[in-house]
This record gives sequence, structure tokens and C-alpha cells, in this order.
Amino acid sequence: MSPLLDVTRRFFERASALNWSIITILCALALIGVLMHFSVAGGAWSGMPLVHGLRFAGLLALAVIAAVYITARAWRDFAYWLYGGALALLVAVEFIGETRMGATRWLSVGPVSVQPSELMKIAIVLALARYYHHLDPRQTTSIWFAFPALALIAAPVALIMHQPDLGTAMLIALAGFAVMFLAGLRWRYIVPAMALAAVGAVGAYYGVLHDYQRARINVFLGLESDPLGEGYHVLQSKIAIGAAGLTGQGWMRGSQSQGDFLPEKHTDFIFTMIVEEFGFIGGVIVLALFGVLMWRTMEVAGRPRSQFGQLAAAGVAATLACYVLINTGMVMGLVPVVGIPLPLISYGGTAMVTMMAGFAIVLAIDYHPD
Repeated sequence: MSPLLDVTRRFFERASALNWSIITILCALALIGVLMHFSVAGGAWSGMPLVHGLRFAGLLALAVIAAVYITARAWRDFAYWLYGGALALLVAVEFIGETRMGATRWLSVGPVSVQPSELMKIAIVLALARYYHHLDPRQTTSIWFAFPALALIAAPVALIMHQPDLGTAMLIALAGFAVMFLAGLRWRYIVPAMALAAVGAVGAYYGVLHDYQRARINVFLGLESDPLGEGYHVLQSKIAIGAAGLTGQGWMRGSQSQGDFLPEKHTDFIFTMIVEEFGFIGGVIVLALFGVLMWRTMEVAGRPRSQFGQLAAAGVAATLACYVLINTGMVMGLVPVVGIPLPLISYGGTAMVTMMAGFAIVLAIDYHPD
């Protein structure tokens, strides 16, 4: 047998031992995304449906290769480097970032555009997992050892808030706090911290948030009524969801989405389109797939491995949960509109790279003994 064939055979043998239940769910969610983008495109496979499918296929191949050849220990060894690199890119955005739609969030080199805040969503999980990996159980429950972890979270959150990107900053903070909680931080420290965060949120409302962000929160709280302005997105989303019924209006037959009344239907409000076309049943199926994916990921985290592996896998599950809860709550008017996509279904390259990188790490933790 030639060396190339032998390498190929050994790769497929290793790949077959990966957690294919997780991979199957990832594929199912991406397929839903392709079908919904086909509906957005009015029945054309070219454009968004094709790009979304090819992008996922390429990232899935890279995730499988990474899971086979990059061990959990390697991810742990490079965790601080990845965090430092993502933080450096966030600092670079402050000086040479590209501004789009009033926000400076992107770095562009030729045709390639990167949103460093998306990379930080995984980097913060790895950095915190490594930090707690080297602490003994008594230290993880101490408030004094929580301060370095809080500093790791606060630095990127402050930079991302300045871009401004409230949704991503909130997601990174929530995922980071979830890792701290899972590492063993006690409730007697968490409750005062939550109270302090509430006070800080009031201060941020008056002194940090931009006018459009305050307007969205005011609309959500009922302090303002702006159905043609900041409240338009949620109003149209509620109309679409309310008219869906049990089985929906049918694929490619949604009145709000096909009539172009529903804005951002290919990104942040794609869950609304799913419910409008496939009804309550379709929405439940999508949420059930995400729920099973989180459950299978937490199973990986719950197996007896290193502290790093447990916290990194749980952190990816927490990040996914924050994505789904914020996005679906946003389109139903349960949380303010903050611009968070639905993982693997919404159109967009950087967010998909983030989640696929996260699950490459989960697959590696499950496959390689640490």
C-alpha cells in the first residue's frame, strides 16, 4: 500500500471514531439553514443557499481534521496564545478597523474580512478553562482567584462594547460567567456580583450605550412606541410568528418573509421565518435539535477528563445556549434586539467559523484522552 493510501486509511479509521451524533446534528442544522436560504432567495440555489452549504461543508471537513490531529492538550497549551491573539485583533479594530453601518467591528485584508469579536467567543472559553485547570478545588471557590478570571472577561467585553456591539459583549460575558460557575464559584459570590452587574447596567444605559441601543431597550420595556423605527423588526416578527399556527404557511409561502416585510430574515430573524413557514412544530423541531446538541456536548464535558476538557466543552455548550436563547428571545420580543444570529442556520461566515471551531474542540476533547 502506498504511503498516501495508508495515511488516508488511518485518517478515516480515526474519523469514524469521532462523536458522530454531534456531527449529525450539526449537519441537520446546517441543512435547515440551506433550505431557509433557498426560501429567502425565492427558489434559487445559487447565492446564499450554495454559499451557506459549501461554507459549512468546508468548515466541517476542517473540524473533523482538527479533531483527529489536534489533541485537547494542544488546545490547552495554546489557549492563552489564542486569547492574546484575539485580544490583539480587538485592539487593532480600534485603530484600523473597518466601519459598516455605524459600527467598527471588522478587519479587512484584501477580500478577507474578519470580525475578531467572534473569535473571542471561543478564545475566552479556552482561556478560562486553562486558568481554572491549574487551580485546586479550594482556589476555584475563592473570591480572590475569581479576579483574574473576571479580568480575562472584562478586557474583551470593554473593547467590544466600544465598537459598539452590545449583543456580542453580552454573549462573551455570559459564556465567561458560565465557565466560572461551572468551575465552582459559589453562590454567595455570584448573587452580590449579579446585583453589582444590575447597578452597572443602569449606569451603562445612561453613560455607555449609544442612542439606538437605548431606543431598542426603551421599545422592549414599553417606555417608547416606535413601530416604524426601532420597534419595526420585532413587530413584523411577532406578526409572522402569530400567523404561523401549528404547521405554518408552507415552505416559501410566508406572507411576511416573502413579501419582504420581515427585515434581516436571512440572519438575525431567520428563526421567525422558520416558524412562519413551518409553524409551531417547525420551531420546536429546531429548538429540540439545539437542545440535543447541548445535551450531547454536556455529556462530553461530564466524562472524567481533565478540568480543562470539562470546562472547555461545557463552555462551548454555554456559548451555544446563549446564542440560541438570545436569538430566539429577541425575535419573540422577550429580550431587546441585539444582533445575535442563530448558529449554523443564519447566513454569515464568521459566526459559523466560531461555532465550528468550538465543536472541533469538543470533538477533540471527546476523542483524545487528555
